[in-house]
Amino acid sequence: MEMSSDVIEVIHQAIEWAALGVEVLAVTVIVAGVVIVAVTRGTVRYLFRLKERGAYERYKQQLGEPLLLGLELLVAADVIRTVALAPTLANVAVRGLLVLVRTMLSWSLSVEMEGRWPWQLGVERNQSEPPGKEAM
Repeated sequence: MEMSSDVIEVIHQAIEWAALGVEVLAVTVIVAGVVIVAVTRGTVRYLFRLKERGAYERYKQQLGEPLLLGLELLVAADVIRTVALAPTLANVAVRGLLVLVRTMLSWSLSVEMEGRWPWQLGVERNQSEPPGKEAM
């Protein structure tokens, strides 16, 4: 019996470390993405081009992509961590609330970047295809 509880503890720790690793990756993606956009796109250059048509939208799109990817990774870390939690109602509720908040942030960021809800992509593609032609 003692051996199986040791194995369970090792598995629990491995899951916790995996979730932590994904969280660190998420933060790294966000920070690196923002720094890369700021350096390559030139935040100062952008500020002088505010009057150019579409400059703000292009810059916002480039900044939003690493943020969106980072949020998706944070949701993945929450899902991984849920496996390692003691299945109490409080633990599941807290983790579920975190996933819900991060998902809503992802959706709102997606709407801000693309001007439509994430699930509307398929609708737009289907409407733009001629009748009788389905996507493969």
